[in-house]
Amino acid sequence: MSRSRPGAEVHAWQPAVAGISEVLHARFDEHAYPVHTHDTWDLMLLDDGAVDFALDRTRHGATDAGRVVLLPPGVPHDGRSIGGLGFRKRVLYLSTAVLPERLAGPAVDGPILLDPALHDRVHLLHGALRHEEDTLEAESRLAFVRERLLTHLDARRPPRQERTDHRLAVRLRELLDSRVRTGLSLDEATEVLHAHPTHLIRCFTRAYGLPPHTYLTGRRIDRARALLLAGERPVDVAGAVGFYDQAHLSRHFTRHMGVPPARFGRRGA
Repeated sequence: MSRSRPGAEVHAWQPAVAGISEVLHARFDEHAYPVHTHDTWDLMLLDDGAVDFALDRTRHGATDAGRVVLLPPGVPHDGRSIGGLGFRKRVLYLSTAVLPERLAGPAVDGPILLDPALHDRVHLLHGALRHEEDTLEAESRLAFVRERLLTHLDARRPPRQERTDHRLAVRLRELLDSRVRTGLSLDEATEVLHAHPTHLIRCFTRAYGLPPHTYLTGRRIDRARALLLAGERPVDVAGAVGFYDQAHLSRHFTRHMGVPPARFGRRGA
């Protein structure tokens, strides 16, 4: 949903990714939020401008683009533009299934996170969330964001596994190969393989040189190429190999092959 007024642009939607209740992208020339609370964690990227906010009666200023701000659930806060600069932000509203509410204390103590790696992970997650058909990629990126946030909140790190990592990667590859058309959620994979999400993704990436969602997309492209070369129409190929629709197929196929599906295999094209 988009809504705007002079000096403001706001775009918000509910993604089909468990743990994220809303995504919000906004630009304000000047704006002030009243004191309020949420029942979610607010994970904000400040892309431009400067903001000032009070969290639990302590004021903080985020004055440099590239900052990551984490506001915990149930804690009063406000927010406003400062210096006449306005600001642009991207916000993820994360449920307490992603970060437990008991970690609110450390977040209140340090809501501004100076962590380029975390910023990059959140940025890439926003990119994945723009495409509702890329659920597995978004789930995977959310798992890594969660892991990084837990380290900042001094939570217990995910348990380390014994060195059965390669076998775990092989089992995940076999599972993905059996589900090329129907797809596989990260929750399903972790339930079947009894592994922590980020550990599972890392095992697979170390073994095969790419993350599971990229591997799955590649397998779908391989199947699409065979069907296209057999004379099938792109509109029929998309659903047959597991893409959301023809546009989803075209986007990934063109990125992989350099030409859209309709031009693939044409002589003299």
